[in-house]
Amino acid sequence: MESLGEMLSKGQGRRLLQQAEDKLREVATDPMIVKLRQKYPQLDYQTMKLNLNKLHQYVKEYENCSNCPGLDKCPNDMQGHYSMLSVEPGEDRTRVHDQKVACKKFLAHEAQQSVRKRIRSFYVDERALSEGYSTIEIIDKDDERQPAVQQLLRYIFRTRQDGLQKTGLYLEGHFGTGKTFLMCYMLHELALDGYTGAIVYMPDFAEDLKSMFNDPMKLKETIDILKETDLLVFDDMGAENLNPWLRDHVMGAILNYRMNRKPTFFTSNHDLDALEKHFSFTSKDGDEEFKGRRIMDRIRPFVEVVSVSGYNKRGSVS
Repeated sequence: MESLGEMLSKGQGRRLLQQAEDKLREVATDPMIVKLRQKYPQLDYQTMKLNLNKLHQYVKEYENCSNCPGLDKCPNDMQGHYSMLSVEPGEDRTRVHDQKVACKKFLAHEAQQSVRKRIRSFYVDERALSEGYSTIEIIDKDDERQPAVQQLLRYIFRTRQDGLQKTGLYLEGHFGTGKTFLMCYMLHELALDGYTGAIVYMPDFAEDLKSMFNDPMKLKETIDILKETDLLVFDDMGAENLNPWLRDHVMGAILNYRMNRKPTFFTSNHDLDALEKHFSFTSKDGDEEFKGRRIMDRIRPFVEVVSVSGYNKRGSVS
């Protein structure tokens, strides 16, 4: 006589088998599986039965992707991926293989992350590099800024067409006209083409260098990054608290290395003549016209001046 446990076990087994049969019939009539069987006629009933979980996953993830809630809320087993099936005849039985494939949203996200990794930011708000750029923001926001924008776009086009240029750009203009924003746009656009970049906010960089003076390894690492990156932007040049060491041993070393090798870019509220005066005077040594000219000899011949006009987009904030 069978025990109660055996009877219940058999009953449970029959229910599970019935559920599996019901699920198989449901999956078999799904348009995705119908299409799959048209592509692979060898996908017979027995093979489907043995691979029911894979077929169910395939249908479920396709449905999730068709009603995508966004990459962050992706309900699939592997975020940003869906299952693809292939069928392969074998000597003993037909086999169903599944693999995970990245969706377009995941690929776009990865591409954007890759772009961000190519750009180093020193003391510049990361949002300027990561929030993206619209045509309205670049071209249409301020009519007075359009000549500068067109000049910048021509430079980006030349770089894409002919490769890395030996000369950079010098963006001069009043407070808040969008000079930093335009440089971040350039870095972002050229990072899409595989170029590395760095942007340095000079006032904070000058202050931080004081602590690096006692950390030679960190100082060397920072200078080496700025020497070697494809595109280097010194932001708000002339607003820093200048000292001879910053001018002669840091800026001088970086600019001397990059001359005729890689382009360097600047934003400043000063024109080139006013910047030379800035470099010619330090609080420690007073007026040093020769050293001011010397550093400018590493800037002036290697930049194309871009005058950025327009209204102050920071409102009343400088």
